[in-house]
Amino acid sequence: MALHCAALSFSCTSLNPRVSGPSHRVWGPSSFLWKCSVKASGFSSPFPVSFPRFRLRGKALESGNGPLDADESPLVVCFGEMLIDFVPTTSGLSLAEAPAFKKAAGGAPANVAVGIARLGGASAFIGKVGEDEFGYMLADILKQNNVNNEGMRFDPGARTALAFVTLRKDGEREFMFYRNPSADMLLQEDELDLELIKKAKIFHYGSISLITEPCKSAHISAAKAAKDAGVILSYDPNLRLPLWPSAESAREGILSIWDTADIIKISEEEISFLTKGEDPYEDNVVRKLYHENLKLLLVTEGPEGCRYYTKEFSGRVKGLKVEPVDTTGAGDAFVAGILSQLASDTSLLQDENRLRDALRFANACGALTVTERGAIPALPTRETVLKALLNSVA
Repeated sequence: MALHCAALSFSCTSLNPRVSGPSHRVWGPSSFLWKCSVKASGFSSPFPVSFPRFRLRGKALESGNGPLDADESPLVVCFGEMLIDFVPTTSGLSLAEAPAFKKAAGGAPANVAVGIARLGGASAFIGKVGEDEFGYMLADILKQNNVNNEGMRFDPGARTALAFVTLRKDGEREFMFYRNPSADMLLQEDELDLELIKKAKIFHYGSISLITEPCKSAHISAAKAAKDAGVILSYDPNLRLPLWPSAESAREGILSIWDTADIIKISEEEISFLTKGEDPYEDNVVRKLYHENLKLLLVTEGPEGCRYYTKEFSGRVKGLKVEPVDTTGAGDAFVAGILSQLASDTSLLQDENRLRDALRFANACGALTVTERGAIPALPTRETVLKALLNSVA
């Protein structure tokens, strides 16, 4: 796993004879092996840490002396909806009972884009918002979070989508959407930034953009352009049943693009839905969803962690235990965590041990996100994730 650690102090001795001396750089994909002792700012006292399951590998940067720039990182382009989430300030109440709501930027693909940027990667967002105060606010939030927003479009005739989110006592969510139609549904093929898409290492999307035209055609066209350019396709169906005309149309729509994806992330609930009620914990059920050209199928299990399936191997990686406050954005943070690793080094897909390390990192991203309210405000930095992982093995 390539760990980018700008805010942790790493004292490293190279085990490669061509590299010597300490290194404090942000690291990319591995080509040199380092023996490291780690100190993290923010701990009560600095201490050396050993990683029983993490082997930190670093690559000497041959150009420049500073950390790896996001501009130099492989690009992940995220396509779909961006909206405003209104989250109750008090958990466990209905929307009518909630005394107040906290406004937060949301929308799964946008969450993933911000999550990747916050982890030190390069990301871009393509989608449509209203030519209104909320739309401009969302574009600014992307810019503030170092996400390329050149692919955003503004619709003068439709509003930015809103979602009111009910938080139950267990932190799980229920949604009420305002999209009649909202601007994200109106993105057209001729508004796509195809050059941006073709520059990507990974093109990530969900299924909400498949529900209505013209956005459905734009989605299919964007994914085809990415596939034709050799870009890896990443798919998180992100089932939101109330947005679809019917359960059957949702199932049909989600599966209509299933076989084109290289990487798919689904939840236990989505497995049950797509298989019409079969047991999501049975490997033979999950394998039914594994298509011939798929490189990686991930099943998220909330606080329990995740399962992974490739053609060669499969397994489970435990989650990081935290006290949940709001589960909004947890799956998106997980996706950001794994895509940020895969964008830098796709050979993880062939190495089970390194893939497991990358998934531990992704699990920690998801876990930390549930400790705060809202999606984008709660997405962690790489420093925060690494501190949490250090604490978990200390």
